[in-house]
Amino acid sequence: MAEHENQEKLARLIEQIETVLLGKSDAVRHVIVALLARGHVLLEDVPGVGKTILTRSIAASLQCTFNRIQLTPDLLPTDILGVSIYDAKTGEFTFNRGPIFANLILADEINRTTPRTQSALLEAMNEAQVSTDGHTYPLGPPFMVIATQNPYEFEGTYFLPENQLDRFMIRVRIGHPDKDTERRILRTQPARTKLTELQPIMTADELTALQDSVHEVHMEDAIVDYILDIAEATRRSEELTVGLSPRGSLALMQAARAMALLDGRGYVVPDDVKNLATPVCAHRLQARAFAHNGAGAAADGVFRKILETVPIPR
Repeated sequence: MAEHENQEKLARLIEQIETVLLGKSDAVRHVIVALLARGHVLLEDVPGVGKTILTRSIAASLQCTFNRIQLTPDLLPTDILGVSIYDAKTGEFTFNRGPIFANLILADEINRTTPRTQSALLEAMNEAQVSTDGHTYPLGPPFMVIATQNPYEFEGTYFLPENQLDRFMIRVRIGHPDKDTERRILRTQPARTKLTELQPIMTADELTALQDSVHEVHMEDAIVDYILDIAEATRRSEELTVGLSPRGSLALMQAARAMALLDGRGYVVPDDVKNLATPVCAHRLQARAFAHNGAGAAADGVFRKILETVPIPR
C-alpha cells in the first residue's frame, strides 16, 4: 500500500511541475532522479528557458525549506555559509547561519561568481555539512543543490573547476521549447499563473524515506559490469584527457536505481543506465581538443561515441 502511495505521489509531483515548465518532461524527470538519489543538479543553458522556474516549481511542490542564492562576482564564501559574530554581553561568538542551511538550494548563475566562492559549496555538496571556525554543522536531510549556469561564452562567467563539476550528479540542458509549446507558454504564462498555486505533494520525511528506498532497488551484476565498462572505456579513450571518476560511476549507479524507482520498478534495466549515462557522465569528462587549443570542444559528442561501443547486457 505504501509503495503504491509513493508511486502516486511521484507521479503527482512530476505532473504538477510540468504544469509550470511545459514540454520538458525529460528535464523534469532527470532532476527528480537526482533528488531521489541524493544528488545535485547543474542546469546549464541560455537565460530565459526556465531553469529558475523549474527549481522554484520543485521547491513549491515539497514541504521543505528553500533558499535562493544569487551568485555574483562580489559574493564571499561567508555570504553563503554564514559568519560568527562576537556577542559583547556573553563574551562568545555566535554563528549566524547563511542561506546554505536549507533543504533545497537554488545557486543561481553559479559561474558568475569567483572560484573561491564556488569552492565554498564543495564540502556542503559532498558531505552535507559545513565546517567553519572549528565547528561542523550538518545540512538536511534532505539536502540538494540545484545550480544554474550560463554558457561560458557569455560575458562575466568563470569556469567551474573539474572537482566541482564532479559533485553534480546530473547536468540538465532544458533547451528552447518547440513552436506549439511556446505558443502555450505565451497564451497561458504558467510561471505567472500556475507557480503561485502549487501545493506541497510530499513532506521532507516522506522524501527522505523515498531516498532511503533507492538503495533497495536491485541491480544485477551484469549491469554493474556495464557501468564499469563505460567508465573504463572513457579512461582508455585517446580523445579524452580526463575519464570518468569512481564518483561518476557511483553516481550513474545511484541515478539508474532512482530512475527504476521513479518508473515503479524494484530493479534496474540496461536502458536506465544508457539513457542517463550522458547527463550523468559527460560533464565530468574533458576532451583532448579543449586541453590543447582551448576551443571549448564539448566532451558530449566523444562520450556518446564511446557509449555506442560498449556492449549492452542482455
